[in-house]
Amino acid sequence: MNSTSKRVTLRQIEEDDLEILWKYIHKEPSPQWKNWDAPYFEHKQMSFEEYKQSFLNTVEKTNDHQRIIEVQGNIIGTVSYYWEYEPTRWLEAGIVIYDPGYWNGGYGTDALSQWIDHLFETKEIGRVGITTWSGNERMMKAAEKIGMKLEGRMRKCRYYNGVYYDSIRMGMIREEWESKRVRVQ
Repeated sequence: MNSTSKRVTLRQIEEDDLEILWKYIHKEPSPQWKNWDAPYFEHKQMSFEEYKQSFLNTVEKTNDHQRIIEVQGNIIGTVSYYWEYEPTRWLEAGIVIYDPGYWNGGYGTDALSQWIDHLFETKEIGRVGITTWSGNERMMKAAEKIGMKLEGRMRKCRYYNGVYYDSIRMGMIREEWESKRVRVQ
């Protein structure tokens, strides 16, 4: 699956992309993007060799579960999914824009919309969800813009920098996605 909108391309990760991704994800001990992507979980640095080997060991799974977000040939982030519980087809999506120069420009919303379309088109699922935290307002707004609804708020269960935050679950069911697609066409 390679998919392109007017501004954003989603494509499979290739071996040539690994150094750029590694620099964004694992080179620095505290990358800026990690302040928004579950900062209450530990971030681990990894050598490029470890990162590359990890990718090569799981390339088939990675090719299904993750895509690069590219803008005019520049890698800016990734989208992904994971099974919360595969036997019941409970799937969660994720997105990270690593490059702060592309924050607040609608690129994440565009990429998330394409990714949700891809997941509904290729997976036998009734719903796609995202899980975030109340400190990540951009993620909640992007999810809302593409039609996701607030489904759950677990209050004060994320502790970060001396402050309690809520865990936020948002989602879209297949019927809502289909209805949205009919209106757009």
